[in-house]
Amino acid sequence: MNRYPRDMHGYGQTPPNANWPGGAHVAVQFVLNYEEGGENCVLHGDAASEAFLVDVLGAAPWPGQRHANVESMYEYGARAGFWRLHRLFTEANLPVTIYGVATALMRAPAQLAAMQEAGWEIASHGLKWVQHKDMPPEEERAQIAEAIRLHTIATGARPLGWYTGRSSLNTVELVAEAGGFAYISDTYDDDLPYWKVIAGTPQLIIPYTLSANDMRFVTAPGFDNGEEYFTFLKDSFDCLYAEGQAGSPKMMSLGLHCRLVGQPGRYQGLKKFVDYIKGFDKVWIPTRLEIAQHWAKEHPYMAPEMVPSQMEKAAFVERFGSIFEHSHWIADRAWEGEMGPANDTAIGLHFALRTQFRLATPEERLAVLRAHPDLAGKLAAAKRLTADSTAEQASAGLDALTDAEREKFTALNTAYVEKFGFPFIIAVRDHTKASILENFETRLANSAGEEFATACAQVERIALLRLKAVLP
Repeated sequence: MNRYPRDMHGYGQTPPNANWPGGAHVAVQFVLNYEEGGENCVLHGDAASEAFLVDVLGAAPWPGQRHANVESMYEYGARAGFWRLHRLFTEANLPVTIYGVATALMRAPAQLAAMQEAGWEIASHGLKWVQHKDMPPEEERAQIAEAIRLHTIATGARPLGWYTGRSSLNTVELVAEAGGFAYISDTYDDDLPYWKVIAGTPQLIIPYTLSANDMRFVTAPGFDNGEEYFTFLKDSFDCLYAEGQAGSPKMMSLGLHCRLVGQPGRYQGLKKFVDYIKGFDKVWIPTRLEIAQHWAKEHPYMAPEMVPSQMEKAAFVERFGSIFEHSHWIADRAWEGEMGPANDTAIGLHFALRTQFRLATPEERLAVLRAHPDLAGKLAAAKRLTADSTAEQASAGLDALTDAEREKFTALNTAYVEKFGFPFIIAVRDHTKASILENFETRLANSAGEEFATACAQVERIALLRLKAVLP
């Protein structure tokens, strides 16, 4: 099976209504990443110093050496930045989700106590704040288990949320394999939570953000000052709030770091945003765990009746081989081609089948045209049409013609086939009996090339309508 694993479709143009509590137009969620003391450091047994998300211009890891400036910047986050942010959120009485690196939490007893006294959710941010992209799965699996163990020791309870951040391609699957998580956030692919089936088990995914993340203060292109930061957050909120007012509520995530937005000049932009959203009603400010609990209740996982891209070939061809009339080879070729989640809807699967039809030779496409029955012809009278064709012709009343109407259709069918060499094809569900006859007479005046193209387009339209009857 040539299957494309990435999901480029998601909810498409009709996302579910989040139905946030109180009819909120938007859910605004604050995440504070606590990484200080969990970063790369020779003292932590790492091979080099940290160089990621710091205010050192052009920072690079120093193999085998400590970097005093970088270490002190992380220390600022723990010593000063955390407390500034803690005051902001506790005084505003706003809930926060902590993404806590397990080894950092073990080195932060006062900060951890303050988090728990404030009633904040503490999710796991992995064992250490290090890069995982080249980490073997066995090692990452072991680190996930150790992160859960240390997190439980530090906080008194196992984490129910997870975000690695500097993740590998295996991270989401390995965390789901570990089990017990209400949500995983190592994705950036939506404005709403969604379910992902991993190894046969549904796992809730709550996407995170890097665009509304204070890391852009130290990455390019980024925020130069707190006012730019506030403007971006305000614009993001205003857009999502308006969408919610229009009936499509979404989620806004903010990613914060003690050593970054905890700096005074940057902090002012965050505070200004907190003050700004207080002026709105219909705003829900939850933890990520509360979002997960809400979504599981309002939008529990429901297994689809069929997932075309994951069907075995025989079942796929049997089910969709008749979408293009009596032309199972189209479904056969589509199954052999690249398919993925984007092909599991009516539009998506139609695209895959239609592509094979368009790639076929003129002779093969002509055979598809010739596989279609005459409208209200002998096959219909003998009740030998396919189930789809029978239903389609009945939808336009072609199964209940008067004698005069039947004679007219017969004459038109004969003239059409004599001129073009294939039956007259039209998506009858788009028409009435009168408009079908009108098209019949009009198209008889086409050239052979024009009518071949028109007939092929109608075949594709019929296939789409058939798929819409059985797929989302």
